[in-house]
Amino acid sequence: MDTSAQRSFHALGLSEALLRDLAEAGFASPTPIQEQAIPPALAGRDVIGCAQTGTGKTAAFVIPIVERLATLPKGQPKALILAPTRELALQTLATIEKLGRSRGISATVIVGGADMQAQVRGLRQRPDILVATPGRLLDHMWNGTILLSSMKMLVLDEADRMLDMGFAPQINQILDALPEERQTLLFSATLPADLARLVQASVRNPVRVMVAPSATTADGVTQAIHYTSHTDKSDLLLSLLGADKDTALVFTRTKHRADRLGRMLGRAGHRVAILHGGRSLSQRRAALEGFKRGAFRVLVATDIAARGIDVANIGHVINFDLPNCPEDYVHRIGRTARMKTTGRATSFVTGEDRSQLRDIERLLGQAVPLAAGSGAPPSAVNDGARQVRRHEHSSANHMKSTGRYRRPMSRGAHAGSSTPNPSSTRHS
Repeated sequence: MDTSAQRSFHALGLSEALLRDLAEAGFASPTPIQEQAIPPALAGRDVIGCAQTGTGKTAAFVIPIVERLATLPKGQPKALILAPTRELALQTLATIEKLGRSRGISATVIVGGADMQAQVRGLRQRPDILVATPGRLLDHMWNGTILLSSMKMLVLDEADRMLDMGFAPQINQILDALPEERQTLLFSATLPADLARLVQASVRNPVRVMVAPSATTADGVTQAIHYTSHTDKSDLLLSLLGADKDTALVFTRTKHRADRLGRMLGRAGHRVAILHGGRSLSQRRAALEGFKRGAFRVLVATDIAARGIDVANIGHVINFDLPNCPEDYVHRIGRTARMKTTGRATSFVTGEDRSQLRDIERLLGQAVPLAAGSGAPPSAVNDGARQVRRHEHSSANHMKSTGRYRRPMSRGAHAGSSTPNPSSTRHS
């Protein structure tokens, strides 16, 4: 057995059993977020951790949970880990299974899109940890199949993303059902202003671990922008994919566009999979696992599914559409150059994207370089006018087919968050 993991993690005060599991899982040495967050978490302190995507945040909370729960009586779940997406919950479960084996710590996952009765059977096995998305957890709480009164530890993973997805009301309901005497660990890659209210409600006298400033990108990412038009985006994407053989993760803003782009790439001969919130759990798992194994070279995804994508050696992240939220840009490009590797991130920018680009560059504190061969900055007026005409045509067709206007999405009055989309709440 490789003893380097024992030597480096040993200074954190971990048990020999967990050190063995770390070595077998390939953990060579603790990352900065692990090195700084694990000791106070082991001591029972609340922790707020902020670090770049891909720096080992999951193990930073799984390791202290495993060690602390191993000393407590069995019989009821003692730790709850909340995640924004099914994919992230499943990958957290995989980490627990690797690192909790020798200490006898088990977990079950509670996510939408899966059989409720199968989850009830999993709960009857009396796991030590529940890994859940907020909507499905509340379903079980309302049915009386999950009680949170025995919980000793709470983890809010990717807390900023949960707020972005409108989960603040659900999180508040869950917090109200938890014992006041508990340990809370909150981890995120960004700390936007609206997260402060959640922090105030969920943690007490926390240890703050800021490995990098909020919204810092990984050093190994080479960023670039391509100025283009909506009509030329597909050809530009095919050109980039044809220039090398790197694996590519392509982000779109909508599920419809992800489906359309996936079909186009498939017709062009690329091995492609599609990942978004409108696909079934089995479809999403097959897409992600196939991408990990190399069965698919290209994965087309939306932001809702993006947080669960933890795949080694993604060579190229391509923003086919810029994200609506500048923080999501950081999370997207964090899918490459993970754990000190290198990668590329290319963004397509049209005339109507200029405000989003300015917001992204303001968040980063620097301009994103222009890609070699990029066209000149497009005319915002001309490109925007084309989109207005397209939107008006779409709205007119919608009125003809339904006899009514589209209703704009309402915004909730809850602190710092939008009213959740019922479909994302139920099925995430």
